[in-house]
Amino acid sequence: MDRPVASPVLEASAAEGVEPRDPAAHLSAAPGFLTEGSPRGVLETALTRVRAGEHAVLALVLETDGSTYAGAGDMVLFCNGNQTGWLSGGCLEPELARRAEQVSAAGQVDWIEIDTRSDDDLLSGSALGCRGRLRIALLPLRAMSGIDDVIEAWLRDGVSLQRDLRTSGQIVFRAGHCEQAWQLHPMDGAQRFGEAAWRLPLPRLPRALVLGGGPETPFLVPLLRGLGWRVSVAERRARWSSARQGADAQLQVSPAEALHADPCDAVLVMHHDFELDREALVALADTEVAFIGLLGPRRRREDLFKLLTQDQRNRLSSRLRSPVGLNIGGRGPEAISLSIAAQLQQWRSTAGT
Repeated sequence: MDRPVASPVLEASAAEGVEPRDPAAHLSAAPGFLTEGSPRGVLETALTRVRAGEHAVLALVLETDGSTYAGAGDMVLFCNGNQTGWLSGGCLEPELARRAEQVSAAGQVDWIEIDTRSDDDLLSGSALGCRGRLRIALLPLRAMSGIDDVIEAWLRDGVSLQRDLRTSGQIVFRAGHCEQAWQLHPMDGAQRFGEAAWRLPLPRLPRALVLGGGPETPFLVPLLRGLGWRVSVAERRARWSSARQGADAQLQVSPAEALHADPCDAVLVMHHDFELDREALVALADTEVAFIGLLGPRRRREDLFKLLTQDQRNRLSSRLRSPVGLNIGGRGPEAISLSIAAQLQQWRSTAGT
């Protein structure tokens, strides 16, 4: 799989005091959320494993060159023979898992370079299906006291995660105001790559607020979470209370209260109730939420707009997707949920940069 050009990295610097460059500084621009990939599963598992006292090892891609499956900043977790996440189509992971066991036992950092760009690798049968180079750090999380607090802050607080690494073994992770630093010894025989430093930012998770439970919600919530969204569901009706299950935040409040309590990037209005949807649109007119999705046909939107003021209609029109979802065909809650998730993913890939 072709990736963007080699990730910038500060290399061959003899000055320990020099600051690492940020290969994705542009991602800090508003709204500044994670535009692709879903690292939350890796970090949620890491958090669980660390707090259980297990010997988890995080493989972190430092830089790439050429055609690679993974990009700089991508991660995979190894723990007790299990793996969460991927850095390749499966060809790299067995060797990484073997090295991770050694790192776990030693409590030391390992630096690895995998290079399959030469024709010799291809002709000898040792190529891994891609013509590229990766530099990877294997981090023993049990030796990194406090890493769980930083991970939790990233998952919970809507902040970016900054990961700074030096070949000297100095590692710093920071999420908002939560920061931890460690000095790790390298494994014997580790590839040092000279005196190098990397700054790998991981933007915050995008946030979606679902206003209203319904037949689609139980299918939509896990879809969005699997794509890396932080999902909140606000539903006051007892009949649909179970629709909140599985969400990151389960709210039993009005749309206006939910919007005030839970900052979000996208809102989905899907009560299957005309008056409740009108109440939600009135509340949304006074916000700056960039993506507003309204479930139901265009005629229903037109009827709802008749009950809004001209100012409210003006404030909503440019942000409203109605009917929400891409036209991918199919009927029923499963297909509708997939179409909504697809549209949110499409919007996310362009709006977050």
